[in-house]
Amino acid sequence: MSDRLVCPMKKPWKTSPTVAPNAKPWQRFVLVATLVMAIAVFSNVYLTPAIARDLENQPKTHDQLTFPPLPEINLPEYERYTLPNGLVVYLMPDRRLPLVSGSVVMRAGSRWEPADQVGLAQLTGTTMRLGGTEQNSPAQLNNLLEQKAAAIETSIGTSSGSASFSSLSKDFDLVFDLFAQVLQTPAFDEAQIALAKNQLRGAIARRNDDPGDIASREFSKMLYGPTSPYARTVEYQTLANIDRQAIIDFHRRYVRPDQMILGIVGDFDSETIKQTIAERFGNWQGSGTVPQLTPPSASQVNDSEVFLVNLPHVTQSNVLLGQIGGMVDSPDYAALSVMNGVLGGFAGRLFNNIRSTQGLAYSVSGSWQAAYDYPGYFLAGGPTRTETTVQFLQSLLQEFEKLRITEVTAEELAYAKDSILNSFVFNFERPGQTLSRLMTYEYYGYPEDFIFTYQQAVMDTTVEDVQRVAAKYLQPEQMIAVIVGQGDRLKDELEALDRRVQMLEIAIPEASS
Repeated sequence: MSDRLVCPMKKPWKTSPTVAPNAKPWQRFVLVATLVMAIAVFSNVYLTPAIARDLENQPKTHDQLTFPPLPEINLPEYERYTLPNGLVVYLMPDRRLPLVSGSVVMRAGSRWEPADQVGLAQLTGTTMRLGGTEQNSPAQLNNLLEQKAAAIETSIGTSSGSASFSSLSKDFDLVFDLFAQVLQTPAFDEAQIALAKNQLRGAIARRNDDPGDIASREFSKMLYGPTSPYARTVEYQTLANIDRQAIIDFHRRYVRPDQMILGIVGDFDSETIKQTIAERFGNWQGSGTVPQLTPPSASQVNDSEVFLVNLPHVTQSNVLLGQIGGMVDSPDYAALSVMNGVLGGFAGRLFNNIRSTQGLAYSVSGSWQAAYDYPGYFLAGGPTRTETTVQFLQSLLQEFEKLRITEVTAEELAYAKDSILNSFVFNFERPGQTLSRLMTYEYYGYPEDFIFTYQQAVMDTTVEDVQRVAAKYLQPEQMIAVIVGQGDRLKDELEALDRRVQMLEIAIPEASS
């Protein structure tokens, strides 16, 4: 007997069908066919009944879909306090990631800049960050932030100014110190001011390149008036009137702690960060008297007119139709939002009737754009072929009138309300979003629970509410239209609508010598 042991695992057993590397093609084919047949038999015997049962239980149309109720939305914990110099501070700890971010809302805006210096607020907001600080040149500031993968941004818009920062929590002290420098001691470097002004000149030169942009700009001008702070535009001459001292004076007047709200969210210890805020901002005092920042008024200066911008080379018209709207604090704001959902949106009447049924436009929309502290506007429209311009405009007016005089269906109401309510969760995805909303409400004087009051008001909106606000606020006979397209060709057709038609001149004026 041999003394060698034979391991059983050495036996040439095969656990699965295989084909030798040198197998003939027909042998490979037989193997594949066998596997396919086995899978088919298994599926037919074991899986098909289960799949059939699942298919029988699947909804056949979209209105049969069911969803679980939305989770209740609660505000994260936060703290609000005020420094002796008037700076309002919001703190919202969030220790999930080693990140800290913050933002400031400033009571500044282009609506308070001089009429002959339009662009001053925008330049101030841009160069406050890009122009460096008294402690760090523009290049040094950029390098410090790049080394820490951090960011600081500033801007000033129509109604407010903003500044923000973001950093790793371990770099917070350095980045927050730079942030304080940008707000309190900006250097407004001459070279960066020149660069920013040159970029604005380039934007002026290109502003008539896009018909859609022309329509939006001219609509605001024809609604509020070309000299309104909510419609005026930067021109070469107003830009030429702005020098570095004007920027410094604007910053000194409007960027001050007693007109500012600071919010910080992220990975921090509240007591420690309070001390840091006091060290960086506690000694900062605004210079001069506190500015009186009453929002300029806004009203509709034209009605029932059609304004035409002649672009002979285009093959379609950009049509905007609308009127002045209201403010967010209106008691009818929720009902107007639901009305807007019935009219606009992907499943709204405008989209279904004007796009899908009549085929007059690839995209058409309507929006009730209320503002926080001055009247916003209602706007509807879209692009359409030149030959269907008048029909498109008439269809818009017909939809508005129909909404005024006939009740919406229960299905339309439910869809509009659900669209609004289901979007609420996206307003609270991150603590930073919630913090920004709280700061915005304080800035404009709204209660901190406004979003929840609005949510409940949307839930309570009825069919009768929608028809009431539609009849009260939608005024088709007072709406103005701005059309950018082949104006010379369209003028006679549009005059048949019994509306005054006026040609608009959009040539860009040069700066005087």
